[in-house]
Amino acid sequence: MAGPAAHFSDEQFREACAELQKPALTGADWQLLVEASGITIYRLLDQSTGLYEYKVFGVLESCIPSLLADVYMDLDYRKKWDQYVKELYEKSFDGQMVAYWEVKYPFPLSNRDYVYTRQRRDLDVDGRKIYVVLAQNISVPQFPEKSGVIRVKQYKQSLAIESDGKKGSREWSSKLFERHGESVSELPQENLRRRPGPRHP
Repeated sequence: MAGPAAHFSDEQFREACAELQKPALTGADWQLLVEASGITIYRLLDQSTGLYEYKVFGVLESCIPSLLADVYMDLDYRKKWDQYVKELYEKSFDGQMVAYWEVKYPFPLSNRDYVYTRQRRDLDVDGRKIYVVLAQNISVPQFPEKSGVIRVKQYKQSLAIESDGKKGSREWSSKLFERHGESVSELPQENLRRRPGPRHP
């Protein structure tokens, strides 16, 4: 399910955990996009690259952290509940797991696709159980660009989840960079929140 550990450093996992304790929103022009139903979404434009970074913080009361992490990592299950998936699968190349994901967009917009590797770690941080998933785009010749589909060539995401102290998950955060992405509709948290609660098969 995950890419090799060499793609993600211990420091990257520590940074994701730190977002749960204290969101890093100072020192930059973060724009508040959404604040409702227990979820807050911020956006930041990188002027030098034209890329957007999104941060999502919130609480999902109906799902425990371990289950939420399992659902996020389960690509086959995602194809059952995410109506925007055109193609989604993983293959091993030279010992490295690489995922391909094509997202459906309504006409006249073009579909987008991603080629990326990912890794999950279940961490114990000062007695707190934190589930972290990191993902990053990768270029491999086995997944050439398709005619009529926009390849997202700069994509990076982190997700950190912990218990809300009850039966749910809290303060899970995500970062997303996209060359073409002004929309937050593809954030996995948003897709999950639209459902009454993710269920593992």
